[in-house]
Amino acid sequence: MTTNPVSLRRDARRNHERLLVEARCLFTERGINAPLDELATRAEVGAGTVYRHFPTRDALIRELYDTGVDELRVLIHDLDETDSAWRAIERWVEVLSGWLIERPYVPAVMRRVVELDPEYRPLADIQEFADALVARAQAEGTLRAGVTSVDIAVLVDMLGSLGQYGGAYAAHWRRQLAIVLDGLRAREGAGALPGVPQAFGEFHDMSHHKRAED
Repeated sequence: MTTNPVSLRRDARRNHERLLVEARCLFTERGINAPLDELATRAEVGAGTVYRHFPTRDALIRELYDTGVDELRVLIHDLDETDSAWRAIERWVEVLSGWLIERPYVPAVMRRVVELDPEYRPLADIQEFADALVARAQAEGTLRAGVTSVDIAVLVDMLGSLGQYGGAYAAHWRRQLAIVLDGLRAREGAGALPGVPQAFGEFHDMSHHKRAED
């Protein structure tokens, strides 16, 4: 009997996607060092299938990072279609924070990727969009003067860290979101922000190098 190569490719793609989905769940629950044999069990495939798709744990981690960046690009594209710059800022903080809260393994993935490839920085185009959005919101008078895209990225990172509390906190984090957005909104009498804003390169290195216990 001849095996249909189209069916084989379809099955391989299906297994690949299933492994990524289950890896996200497994790493969310147990961290990125969770046993890959458990991944095979969850995905209902043999251990050999896992290693055919991801020869090493680092290969899996790198793909999770890259697919995450692709997801962020889709989110950014949706923001670019928002008429009001302030509304885009609101959606940026809300959507990206929620995305991180649902993926508490992401900081560990980021740290591991920079260990594998210290010069890898696929977020440069996203940063250009963020800078332009901040400038547009400040020009329309809705975003507080002095706020930079890195300031907002730090706030997103802080909100996203609430994912460490697990699903039990899912119903509550938007309270902190509202406080953060209120602090970002331009208002009469707002004082100047203290200190010097951090450069994107410094923020990138900081966020990718921080330790799990930080």
